[in-house]
Amino acid sequence: MKSVAIVSSFAVFSLLISTQTVADSSDDLQRDAKALELFLQDREDHKEYCPRIKWDQPKIEIYKKELKSQLPAGCKK
Repeated sequence: MKSVAIVSSFAVFSLLISTQTVADSSDDLQRDAKALELFLQDREDHKEYCPRIKWDQPKIEIYKKELKSQLPAGCKK
């Protein structure tokens, strides 16, 4: 009986860990998608609203870290 309880406990624990891993992956995917959306939107907004302002767009990693627009000051949408 103890071995059944131990195996059952292990199975439940494994399932919980697997579920958390999937949730973490989903969160990462959503964050990456949002960062890409901001990255592409900034590129378009810079062309449309302030092409005369010199701006080197940051790498996508910056967007992933901060999840906000990186347009230069004075470039308003």
